[in-house]
Amino acid sequence: MNITENTDAKKCRERFLQIYNDKIKREGADALLDFLTSKSSDFFVAPASARFHNAKEGGLVEHSLNVYDCLCDYLSRKRVTDEYKMNYSEESVAIVSLLHDLCKINVYKPGFRNVKDEFGVWQKVPTFEFDDRMPYGHGEKSVYIISGYMKLTREEAFAIRYHMGFSGTEDQRNIGRAFEMYPLAFALSTADSEATYFVESEK
Repeated sequence: MNITENTDAKKCRERFLQIYNDKIKREGADALLDFLTSKSSDFFVAPASARFHNAKEGGLVEHSLNVYDCLCDYLSRKRVTDEYKMNYSEESVAIVSLLHDLCKINVYKPGFRNVKDEFGVWQKVPTFEFDDRMPYGHGEKSVYIISGYMKLTREEAFAIRYHMGFSGTEDQRNIGRAFEMYPLAFALSTADSEATYFVESEK
């Protein structure tokens, strides 16, 4: 593992573990957590992206927690609970939000890129390079990884699979249909977008 864990990442790791252990009791959850905390996984130190949202050490676990907070907030709204009848267990909420981006484990490697400074001089700055050795897609890869350890409900699987919403590359009709059939997919996509474009925005 080439990326080291900084102080912020350690705090996020502690909070992630607390929520995971408190909310997720499903058979196989312990084995999945063993993998996430092992030397075979960089989940707790990896960035959430190469150059965009949370492109920093520990960005992935921080993003996962941001999505968890945004999803909890969305699902607590009166219109959502009373009119849309969207009521999910704390375990399901924790699973889909904390684990939706497991597809990003071990795919970002530290590197450098050249950028011009304020004087127009090229400078070498640290960055992350994308190198996926298991190119199985995005949401579907997360579902695949989780399913190797514990069973997901159909709605949880669809939520994770389609968490990118309409910004994904798949058939747009499938996304809309998935949202209609499994509202948790829409809720997770909304939470993911809020975390990415508002909570983690640098503007």
